[in-house]
Amino acid sequence: MYDICIIGAGVVGMNIARYLSRYELKVCVVERQEDVGCGCSKANSGIVHGGYSDEPGSLKAELCVKGNRMYEQLEKELNFGYRKTGSLVVAFRDDELPALQRLAEQGRQNGVKGLAVISGDEARKMEPHLSTDVCAALYCENAGVTSPYELVIALAENAVANGVVLKLNTEATNIMRLDHYFKIFADNGEEISSRYIINAAGIHSDKIARMVGIDEYKITPRRGQYILLDKDQNYLAKSVIFQVPTKLGKGILVTTTYHGNLMLGPNAEEIEDKEDLSTDETTLKFIIDTARRSVPDFNIKKALKSFAGNRPVSNKKDWVIEESKVKGFINLIGIDSPGLTSSPAIALKVADILQAAGISFQPKRNFELLRKPIIIKKADNFSGDINASDPKQHIICRCEQVTETEIIDCLHRGIPINSLEAVARRTRAGMGRCQGNFCGPRVRDVIARQLTISPEDVPGRGEASSTLVQRVNRMNILKL
Repeated sequence: MYDICIIGAGVVGMNIARYLSRYELKVCVVERQEDVGCGCSKANSGIVHGGYSDEPGSLKAELCVKGNRMYEQLEKELNFGYRKTGSLVVAFRDDELPALQRLAEQGRQNGVKGLAVISGDEARKMEPHLSTDVCAALYCENAGVTSPYELVIALAENAVANGVVLKLNTEATNIMRLDHYFKIFADNGEEISSRYIINAAGIHSDKIARMVGIDEYKITPRRGQYILLDKDQNYLAKSVIFQVPTKLGKGILVTTTYHGNLMLGPNAEEIEDKEDLSTDETTLKFIIDTARRSVPDFNIKKALKSFAGNRPVSNKKDWVIEESKVKGFINLIGIDSPGLTSSPAIALKVADILQAAGISFQPKRNFELLRKPIIIKKADNFSGDINASDPKQHIICRCEQVTETEIIDCLHRGIPINSLEAVARRTRAGMGRCQGNFCGPRVRDVIARQLTISPEDVPGRGEASSTLVQRVNRMNILKL
């Protein structure tokens, strides 16, 4: 019997699990995928938003600002990758200036500091490669970038180290409410008993709610497609560069990722199939053309891959975070952007709900606050080699300078992983220019040796986008 079962191992679910692991509670997390953070938490912009975009008084506004302020401390504790960069929302016409002023006023009402509407020339002093068509911008000092999947992994590792039970490859198919607890039935035949359930299932949260008779929610997937460029393009942007938002979202951005790639996107399109993560040439062309309005000079020939993520947009105006009409069942519905930013603050809110519902929070004496990084920062004189016998010097991935030691480390952190994809998210092996063509077989061999399995039994990576440049060439949209 668990005290609390969390359904969904994304950034929200794992923030909650990690926070609850501070206390003498029996907590488990149920996740249908083979690893943590495989849904929206993996495929998003990785932006830590400032907090000016959301309507004052809304849950989104409150928790975004609170969450933003928690990232620096969270990074010190968990070493997942966060950097404050600032952001710009750029306007191209004078009639867009009132929109910037509205955003600035919203931000001030939400308690955001470091906001200013500046001229185009002032914006170009900050971002020299910004288009000459930019006539004004809203500057936000407190925005930043993070590595979203590494954040989820860090939260999960620390939660597991503090006693949380993580059940991967376990999809909840039915929930039964009994006298004083719930029973969750999973597709693998497992039955899990828990006094409380937290529904953090993201894009499938409406489905989970229906299992206990709550049918008032509908989640519509809003797909966003992205293009990732080589690190040699990152000189084009220092901060996160947005355009004036539309009713569908924050629009096409240009940003440097935490690890130094240039990223374009996302668009926003409401689709029917929650599992559809495809990209298409028409949308990629739109993203490229729109991004060039902000930063004209990126070289699309340096594109490494395209990818897509689906955000959980609900039929409610604001997020739903509450104990439902079913006592002990806590719903988190429609946690779309800025969910990544807000996730640490969402965990605190859920803890308050649990306490009000009757959970006793007794601090754990031996709580481990810190989690060591997997990726080792290399010195300028690092002398690694692909033929080195020392695992600390033995380079497995040349593009990202990943050593054998880092790969071995990530395989022994309390979360059972065995795939190239899982190792890539933890070490970046395969995420560089060659997209794993060189290091893939070498990573596979290390995994096989460490887990005592056949290399043929090591799952590969998901479908790659290595033909992206050929696709855009075919559409004749390269800027030559």
